[in-house]
Amino acid sequence: MKILLVGASGTIGKAVGQELGRRHDLILAGRSSGDVRVDMTEPASVRELFKKVGAVDAVVSAAGGVRFAPFDRLDAEAYQYGLRDKLMGQVNLVLGGRDAVADGGSFTLTGGVLDSDPIVAGSSASMVNGALNAFVMAAAIELKRGLRINCVSPGVITESMPQIGSFFRGFEPVPAARAALAYAKSVEGKQTGRVYRVK
Repeated sequence: MKILLVGASGTIGKAVGQELGRRHDLILAGRSSGDVRVDMTEPASVRELFKKVGAVDAVVSAAGGVRFAPFDRLDAEAYQYGLRDKLMGQVNLVLGGRDAVADGGSFTLTGGVLDSDPIVAGSSASMVNGALNAFVMAAAIELKRGLRINCVSPGVITESMPQIGSFFRGFEPVPAARAALAYAKSVEGKQTGRVYRVK
């Protein structure tokens, strides 16, 4: 398959690239690195991305940011950041790519464990991840041409623990390579409208 991987330079993106790259042709995309550049928060940039890469069999997003801070320090702009970046950024990839992905192809988005297991300072991530899950389940019943869509909801990634482990006390970390298997299941399987929880 020809697969567009957005967020390829991140911890999860690299692991997904290693997993899928063994069997498929990958086009790596990111804001500042990769084969092609894209700012997924900008619909025009997403449209330009698909003009450059042409038809693909799958789109995988391992990208998107949110703000982490205690609830009493978060303002509307902090929440808007996550909505624009991780939520609408990934929705933009689906909207911009729904005509570029081949019949029977797929989209795989990235949520996270905070959709169902919240932490202090993580309310923005919980909100965005929950919204992504709902979007995927709803979009799955309306996508045409046999297109599929799923979301991977990984636990805290082992390789990220040195930076963010203090937020996730008591969580059992997940190696990035194990999380990458859920992306392979989404891309290479036939399920749709699913949230794959990797714990």
